[in-house]
Amino acid sequence: MTVTQRMAPLLAQFDFAHKRLTDRMAGPTVNSGNGLDVAVVTMTDEEYLWEPVPRCWSVRRRSEGPGEAAGFLVGGGAWGRDSAPWPHPEPTPFTTLAWRLCHLTEMLWLRSDHTDGTRALDRDDLPVPGTAAEAVADFEAAATAWRNTLLAADDAALDTVGYCTYPYGGDAEEPFVEIVWWVNQELLHHGAEVALLRDLYRYSTR
Repeated sequence: MTVTQRMAPLLAQFDFAHKRLTDRMAGPTVNSGNGLDVAVVTMTDEEYLWEPVPRCWSVRRRSEGPGEAAGFLVGGGAWGRDSAPWPHPEPTPFTTLAWRLCHLTEMLWLRSDHTDGTRALDRDDLPVPGTAAEAVADFEAAATAWRNTLLAADDAALDTVGYCTYPYGGDAEEPFVEIVWWVNQELLHHGAEVALLRDLYRYSTR
């Protein structure tokens, strides 16, 4: 499949951010940025669900209900992700590694579906993983789905307003190239947050 000249740098940026985050979570090594491979410790379920401060938003068993600072749980299955009616509480609750990773996965799956899929999925159709291994696997599947969506988009698609109809953002009012850029920055900044939380957890449990 031919990648257009305009899509190529955006796809390369997505691939870089995706691989770096996956390596940082699942290893066995991650590139340090200066050519050295650093060993990665397998993420445990305890780390995945770690709440470093009070009143975190996280993912929780549906039977236990939402966290103290949340109004309800979104997602399907036995687990859900903390959320609240808009506007969200101020200050914004601190979100756990699990919350951030599931947010990324949900965003990738739903934007892919609302671009060249059924255009019908919503948050409650997606199971929320309760374990680290499931969460990493779900993220990988969602990233692959979004990458395939990018590969299918030509220059006309990049300029089309509403090419993506993701219902939890302004996608329907934006040209697709803006959505592709936005997803990349979401992956970059939340990926950096996940990496930092991994470091904080490691040092907090020493």
